[in-house]
Amino acid sequence: MDPETCGECHSDIYMQWENSLHHFSHKDLIYKSTSDYLRKGLKDPDEIKEAESCVKCHTPVGFITGYPAKTSDDRTRIPKLAQKGIQCDYCHSATTAEKIYNNGLQIEPGNGEEDPGVKRGPFKDSESDYHEVAYSEFHTQSEICGTCHNVKHVVFKTDLETTYTEWKNSPYYSDDLNKRITCQGCHMYQRPDIPATGSTERPKNPGVASDDGPERDHIFTHYFVGANAYLPELNGDLEKAEMAVSRLQHSAALSIDEKQLDQNKLVVEVRNTGAGHYLPTGLTDIRQMWLEVVVQNKYGGKVFTSGLRDKNDYLNEDTIIYNTVFGDGNGNPVHNVAKAREILKDKRIPPKQSLIETFKLPSIDLKGAEIKVSLYYRSAPQKMIDTINGKGKHKLPIIKMAEAKVKI
Repeated sequence: MDPETCGECHSDIYMQWENSLHHFSHKDLIYKSTSDYLRKGLKDPDEIKEAESCVKCHTPVGFITGYPAKTSDDRTRIPKLAQKGIQCDYCHSATTAEKIYNNGLQIEPGNGEEDPGVKRGPFKDSESDYHEVAYSEFHTQSEICGTCHNVKHVVFKTDLETTYTEWKNSPYYSDDLNKRITCQGCHMYQRPDIPATGSTERPKNPGVASDDGPERDHIFTHYFVGANAYLPELNGDLEKAEMAVSRLQHSAALSIDEKQLDQNKLVVEVRNTGAGHYLPTGLTDIRQMWLEVVVQNKYGGKVFTSGLRDKNDYLNEDTIIYNTVFGDGNGNPVHNVAKAREILKDKRIPPKQSLIETFKLPSIDLKGAEIKVSLYYRSAPQKMIDTINGKGKHKLPIIKMAEAKVKI
């Protein structure tokens, strides 16, 4: 069923979903160009299978109805409905999960707008004159999100994305349902000016789910904002771009241990204060979260730097970056998830935990010097985006997540 049909009665929710990352999961230009690029030159059939599997989550309606079956299938032949990405009817027809990875959703859809079938959601007293309704505990728990936000290599079974598992192993998960903070408890509480992270209040969102429905104490929002500030902006939705920036800026904190500065040691603590999963999360061999350090003497001259970007906004080799590095099975790094047979490195920050970084400063008198440490994020390396799409075509925003300063 077309999301626009749903929007006739659920207008607020439809407007939130429109231009969201879920809406554009298929049309995302960066996803399309990157998935095309990563298929090039592959010869190993097992690697090709992985490279061809992106559509299972990015174009799920098409995948389960038969087209596209592969990422390389002709996109001009994909039905218009399937091109609308992760949409109302797909999620609200879900009944359970066969597996909590690689889109293991089990769904019972209707038969079009004349026979829309049963729509499932979080309310036990819903009524509709158009379609049948049913309460679904499954829709209130993180497993429905985990079906796409955990990804394994389809052949090698390497963990490529583990957002759900990171949450399941975090302090936000509890066997006591009254204490558990689900994915929905943050991401479907957020709205403009309310980032709703683990480091902020997460007030309920009173309102109505349908235009003529009863007033409720909380309506789950459908902005589906994560850390991607570029895709909404690319599609003219500055509100969602600002919400992504706000989420990032309420997820982490930095502090400097001033006691060790007299030994010319700069010790920085990077804390995950607000994310219910690791920082960063998702496809973290591509995501970039890094530290930039600048130490200026009392005259304003730089006496120490780390993590500076060059004129192209590419990161320097000395950068401390939080990410995952995959390997080919023989200890060699690979830059294509289709080749990922092992995990060589996973340097990221778990929920409510921290990492300590130590820098050896020059053996000079630092009295009067100012130290500034910044934590930055962007969705992918600019160098990779330039290589795939052409230099200057897509300039990814760089978001400052946190900052710490001290004067010696």
